[in-house]
Amino acid sequence: MTTALEAPLPGPRPVASFRHTTALVGVMLTMAASGAYFQHRAASSGLATLPHPQHPAGLYLSLIAMEWALVLYIWRAGLRPAGASLRELVGGRWNSARAITTDVLLALGTWGLWTGISWTVDRVSGPGHAASVSAMLPRQPLDIGLWIALSMSAGFAEELVFRGYFQAQFHALTRNASVALLLQAVLFGVTHGYQGVRACLTITVYGLLMGALANARGSLRPGMVAHAWTDIAAGIFRI
Repeated sequence: MTTALEAPLPGPRPVASFRHTTALVGVMLTMAASGAYFQHRAASSGLATLPHPQHPAGLYLSLIAMEWALVLYIWRAGLRPAGASLRELVGGRWNSARAITTDVLLALGTWGLWTGISWTVDRVSGPGHAASVSAMLPRQPLDIGLWIALSMSAGFAEELVFRGYFQAQFHALTRNASVALLLQAVLFGVTHGYQGVRACLTITVYGLLMGALANARGSLRPGMVAHAWTDIAAGIFRI
C-alpha cells in the first residue's frame, strides 16, 4: 500500500495538448526545410549575392506579422484550451524597479557572453552568415525603425515559443529539464536552416544559453530583452 508521502510527485504540467505541439513542430520543420531549399537555390544560382534591396520595409512588416501570428496561434489554439496563460508562460513580474533592473542586467550579461562566443567562433572559422541574411540588414532610417520593431517582436515571440512553450512541453513530455532544454535549442537552430549549417549550430548554442537563463531566472523576461537587443545590435551596429 502506498501512502500519500510515498506517492510519486506529479510531473510538470503541459501548457497545451501534445497534438497541438506535434502540429506546430511539423509547421516549423516544413518552414525550415523550405527556407533551406530556397537559400540553397539562391546561392547556387548567384541570387544570394544580389545588391541589397532598396526597400526591405515590406519584408520587415511581413516578418513582424508572422511573429505575432505565431504568438496568437499558441495562445488561442494551445494555451487557452489547456487552461494556461501567456503570463504563466512568461513568468516573473516587473512589479518593482529592482526586478526590472535585475532582468536588464541579466540580459546585458547574457548578450555580452553571447557576443564573446560569436566573436570567438568567427575568429576561429571566419564569418558564417549567409549572404542573403546580410542583404536583409537595414540601412535607411525607416528600415532601421522597422528593424527595431522586428527585433523586439522576435525577442518576445521567439522566446515565448521556444524557451516558453516548447521547453515547457518537452519538459512535460520527457520529465527531464535538461532534455527539454536541449530539444528546444535544437529545434530553434533547425528553424534557422536558411542561414546555413554553421549558423544552425551556433544558433542552437544560443538557444541553450537562453534556455538556461530562463530556467535559472524562472522567467522569459531577461531572455526576451537579451534576444531583442542581440538582433538590434546585429542589424544596426553589425555586432
